[in-house]
Amino acid sequence: MRKILLLLATILLIAGCGQSYEETKRLTKAQRLKLWREDSAAFKIAVMPTLDCLPVFIAKDHQMFDTVVDIRLKKFTAQMDCDTALMRGRVEGAISDLVRTERMIQQGTPLKYVAATNAYWLLISNRQLRMSNLKHLDDRMLAMTRYSVTDLLGDLAVDSAKLKTERVFRVQINDVNIRLKMLENNEMDAMLLTEPQATQALLGKHKVLLDTRKLDMQMGVFAFRTKGMDDKNRRRQMDVFLKGYNEACDSLNHYGVLHYSDVIRKHYQISENALKKLPDSLKFQHAAAPRQKDVEQAQKWLSKK
Repeated sequence: MRKILLLLATILLIAGCGQSYEETKRLTKAQRLKLWREDSAAFKIAVMPTLDCLPVFIAKDHQMFDTVVDIRLKKFTAQMDCDTALMRGRVEGAISDLVRTERMIQQGTPLKYVAATNAYWLLISNRQLRMSNLKHLDDRMLAMTRYSVTDLLGDLAVDSAKLKTERVFRVQINDVNIRLKMLENNEMDAMLLTEPQATQALLGKHKVLLDTRKLDMQMGVFAFRTKGMDDKNRRRQMDVFLKGYNEACDSLNHYGVLHYSDVIRKHYQISENALKKLPDSLKFQHAAAPRQKDVEQAQKWLSKK
């Protein structure tokens, strides 16, 4: 009799555990569905650890976005991953460059430009090679990302120095942090960097061979998918986003970049010395469409590829 009671107790215990497991599984599935719905309804922005994203980080971290609207930042370290998220509808908008966005448009992803950014790019050579001009890129490796402004600038450098294209070896390094590390570890001859990675590189006394600020090029851009943006809720989210973005730009222009060192430390992998050397007088413009001449330059370059 005792054995029978023990067996019954064991059966009930197993049954109870089974029910608990199924219930837990159902709850987990419901929670996952809830999170998915919330993420789908949120206004999602793909961002990079580059300085043109700083107003977005500040607006988010310092509550400049209306908290009624759910704005979420999706962080990537390679522009290619930002583009993929944008093309597949995983985010509503992304910071990019005009070469990449114009190519996405050509490939069938309609985009709207809501802001030109202040991004600029430097072509930096390894100090150990003692390269003093673009001609010294001959028979050297250049880190860049294909079909981006860095690819365009690589062509510009080659053409300016009248080098043969095949004599400059383009190496695709998409992750901006890895690209910088390769320069610091003397694994790359030259590369194209934007801020703050450029400032970090210059602390190592690497030499600048090209600076887009001297070429009157403004290729940084904030692009959004047009699909679904005619929805009333999406338009409201966009308005809230742009209001917070502009407020962050005003604050940066008033207080300077270093005023937000807390945000930079949180989102950027740079040293304290590099942080202190960042261009504190850098100005951030309100959201406005990019210049037509810059769009046309990107289109012209793409037409030749």
